[in-house]
Amino acid sequence: MLLLFGFLLVLFSAALVLLMPALWAREIHHAYSAPRAVTCPETHQQVGVTIDATHAAVTGLRGTPEFRLADCSRWPARIKCAQDCLPEALRNEPYKFGEVHLPKTHRQIYHLPVLLAAFAAWYVGMVWHSPYLFRARWMTALGLTPAQLKQMVSWYSPHLLSIAACLLFAYGVAWLQTWRMRKGVWPGIFSSTLLWAAILLATLPSMISLSRELFLIEAAYTFAAAIVVGAILGGLSGKLVLAAPEAK
Repeated sequence: MLLLFGFLLVLFSAALVLLMPALWAREIHHAYSAPRAVTCPETHQQVGVTIDATHAAVTGLRGTPEFRLADCSRWPARIKCAQDCLPEALRNEPYKFGEVHLPKTHRQIYHLPVLLAAFAAWYVGMVWHSPYLFRARWMTALGLTPAQLKQMVSWYSPHLLSIAACLLFAYGVAWLQTWRMRKGVWPGIFSSTLLWAAILLATLPSMISLSRELFLIEAAYTFAAAIVVGAILGGLSGKLVLAAPEAK
């Protein structure tokens, strides 16, 4: 009984220690999560911005919160702006729907980075299943002979299916990036890893029949390809695209 009481006391103390920072982070997130109307320093017109409340809450646990924008009605065309409106956004109160008139924002997916990322993922698959890496183990796991593999390579359907899968995944990551309005390599890798994990969990029941060796080879390949796709799409945010002309 004494041991149980001591364990509960330690558990309660740990909960108290973690509760205060969690409440502090929640207050920061609540204070800055709503959108605000500001005057754009470039166009001197009213735009709507959203502060990255999650980043502010996490950095606030270390002391002073760090602020940056998470969204703007001028993005993605001006996603690489200097965010000079941030001080005004911190001063202004959040607005409610219908209180201010803001231009419509178009979150567009640009196809060139997606095509490059899909090709890179497909190429990673070629190298991954080549004789230099895992072809021998992959053939053994599938029970294929060299003659059967040669015949399979001559078919069009496996190649078309792999290209289609790479394209669908790349477009899925691009959509996540557009929805999250994040730029940079690491946010791209986060989005691709998140989508990869969701697909893996969704398809896990159908993979029970696979051998452990085959499952590990394919899971590792898809994870590596997902990292490549996320890095390319995140790194090319705001690049290789033509900014849409803004209405005056």
